[in-house]
Amino acid sequence: MNNIRNFCIIAHIDHGKSTLADRLLEFTKTISIKEKKNQLLDSLEIERERGITIKSHPIQMEYKYKNKKYLLNLIDTPGHVDFTYEVSRSISACEGALLIIDATKSIQSQTISNLELALASNLTIIPIINKIDLPYSNIELVKLEIIELLNCQKNDILCTSAKKGIGIKSIIDSIIKKIPSPKGDINLPLQAIIFDSIYNPFRGVQTYFRIKNGMLKTGQKIKFMSTNIVYNVEEIGIFKLKNLKQKIIHAGNVGYLIAGIKNPSEIKVGDTLTDAINPAKNPIEGFEEVKPMLFAGFFPLKKEKYEEFRFSLEKLSLNDSSLSFTPETSYALGSGFRCGFLGLLHMEIIKERLEREYNIDVIPTIPNVHYKVFLKNNLNFLINNPSDFPEKNKLEKIEEPYIRANIITIPQFIGKIIQLCIEKRGIIMNQTYITKTRVELIFEFPFSEIIFDFYDQLKTISKGYASFDYSHLEYRKSDIVKIEIIINGKIVDAFSTLVHRTNSFLIGKKICYNLSKIIPKHQFEIPIQASIGKKIIYRETIKSLRKNVISKCYGGDFTRKRKLLEKQKKGKKKMKTFGKVEIPKSAFLSILKSSLKKNKYLEK
Repeated sequence: MNNIRNFCIIAHIDHGKSTLADRLLEFTKTISIKEKKNQLLDSLEIERERGITIKSHPIQMEYKYKNKKYLLNLIDTPGHVDFTYEVSRSISACEGALLIIDATKSIQSQTISNLELALASNLTIIPIINKIDLPYSNIELVKLEIIELLNCQKNDILCTSAKKGIGIKSIIDSIIKKIPSPKGDINLPLQAIIFDSIYNPFRGVQTYFRIKNGMLKTGQKIKFMSTNIVYNVEEIGIFKLKNLKQKIIHAGNVGYLIAGIKNPSEIKVGDTLTDAINPAKNPIEGFEEVKPMLFAGFFPLKKEKYEEFRFSLEKLSLNDSSLSFTPETSYALGSGFRCGFLGLLHMEIIKERLEREYNIDVIPTIPNVHYKVFLKNNLNFLINNPSDFPEKNKLEKIEEPYIRANIITIPQFIGKIIQLCIEKRGIIMNQTYITKTRVELIFEFPFSEIIFDFYDQLKTISKGYASFDYSHLEYRKSDIVKIEIIINGKIVDAFSTLVHRTNSFLIGKKICYNLSKIIPKHQFEIPIQASIGKKIIYRETIKSLRKNVISKCYGGDFTRKRKLLEKQKKGKKKMKTFGKVEIPKSAFLSILKSSLKKNKYLEK
């Protein structure tokens, strides 16, 4: 155990974590020249396309230092705020962290957020300034800011260019010298924490673990402490570029486990693994279960794929434990699931993974957050689906979730950022200068106000010089209403949404306007209305297709033409009563996208 080092890489998005991981693997000769490629640990196609890390990726390196062989277990982590939970899981399996800071962008909000997670778990921090080769890098200024942030010495800060491979040896030497070896007792009963899982279609669930005490052997009978289900170990191994089988793994090490687990719901991330015959007395503590904050309905485009869709969600939730889902039925879309996400990017990623990895096209509904409803009969419960919204005469009050937002920017954009935040119902709590050139603004927001286009607007008005991070606070009383969309006299539940009363007219107008452009014309006039209760707040009308019924009348009295026009009018009225409006499936996705975008014409 003295020769094992478990560490992760944490940073703000796009500060060079994956590139540094590539250089570490190359320097330790974990990969060959033929295997070299950018973002080597990013195994998902979508990660490579977007240039971001979505999943944590473990890998083991071997390195000789002062004639001793060391095992270095690296976990590359995501940087986006929506995937903070992935970072917290990685931290639970480590003793140290490399904190990467871009020499051109300096300290960002997610830098501080991830640092606080690491410090809360008592990890040893190694600060590293990356991208020192770029012409606009300001190394000395960034060093001063890091010293203020960490209260460290100037000599503790390492400088590197991950792209050009500068300073990689000093980083590996620091990992061995500064990060402590894992603590544990090989003679105690097996005690291992599960920090991730994936689904193997041929061998079942593949579980990732970190052993705290004892050892794990092939053929051993094991038990998951939260479910008390017993399995026989078929295969264990360590993480290389291709997983390497082992007969035994000791305390302090990280590895994977295959035990013929076919049901993904039996495995929980954060559960403790122990020996079935000689079990540990207590599970490993300190692992928090994630709570999704954004919810949307997901419905399969093809109804016959419902069961396949359900199993795909089960496999995805195994690989991404922050995803939750429950069955839901919609009048317009049929059977589907109400899914919970950490944020809008997380929702987009899940949708794309379902389409790419499982070949299932899905239709999402407009996202909502969790609301806490209090009824007059003293009952209270959480809702995230507009269909669960109670009637007005039964409602006592409703509360919505608030967040604490940290925005770091440069002084010249403070005014515009404060104005944007106030428009989003934000309350400024504090304004402090972290350094002479960096200002931290702390706001309290309703979560529903920032899940859509807030981040894009923030980046636009600050010209990219602002970073954003948030943490959840509590629920507060709010004036929330349910907007229902009525098409040709029938409520289409898939377009219903819960919003604050001050935003209700604009949201209703936006949905109706977008629907009027998407739904094709029919033989009859189609009214599209937005309502709150029985009150119509906005209306758009799709004009009917017109057929020139008097074109065949070349002469004769005008009464003949009037008779044909009256007959057409009666026919259209009857058709409007009994006719069915066909809403194209693509309209649901188009409404979601267009509802998130700003429309200057509609906001006048």
